[in-house]
Amino acid sequence: MSKVQVDLDTSVYPMPVTLVGANVGGRPNFLAIAWVSRVNYKPPMIAVALSSGHYTTRGIHETNTFSVNTPSKDMVAVTDYCGLVSGKKVDKSGLFEVFYGSLQTAPMIAQCPLCLECKVVQAVETYGDTLFIGEIMGAYADDTCLTDGKPDIQKIKPFTLSMPDGNYWLLGPHLAKAWDVGKGYRK
Repeated sequence: MSKVQVDLDTSVYPMPVTLVGANVGGRPNFLAIAWVSRVNYKPPMIAVALSSGHYTTRGIHETNTFSVNTPSKDMVAVTDYCGLVSGKKVDKSGLFEVFYGSLQTAPMIAQCPLCLECKVVQAVETYGDTLFIGEIMGAYADDTCLTDGKPDIQKIKPFTLSMPDGNYWLLGPHLAKAWDVGKGYRK
């Protein structure tokens, strides 16, 4: 199998599409972000990378909190819209039913099946972007999206982004049980 060099803008797959929320000037704002990853187990931490010029970035710096909301496939149009328009010009606070957890400063979206509220533990400035590392202080899921009390990916129906072609994709069928399928592997 031969390899060919591809565009450096290619990303690791899949890139989960999320709506990152922050209060900016006291008003909720949300931005579509696919540059997000879990980065620590205990305490639970997640990282999001946002352009330093984004309006939401300003809000995260103001409150040192943010939310990561996982939209379902039914929310693809409003999610895309949140990535197309800036909160500097368009008030996005009325697009969703907003709720707050224990931090009281990280706006979350009631329509999203899974929501995480985070406290910033570190902000790393890169070349025009800010990587926010946040400790997950609260996790909220629709009860209809749970199986045995845990979020169920098939019920959440999240979608992903592929780059550099800029398309949204649904996830496929179950493949194997993690930390199990390799137990019998022998070379």
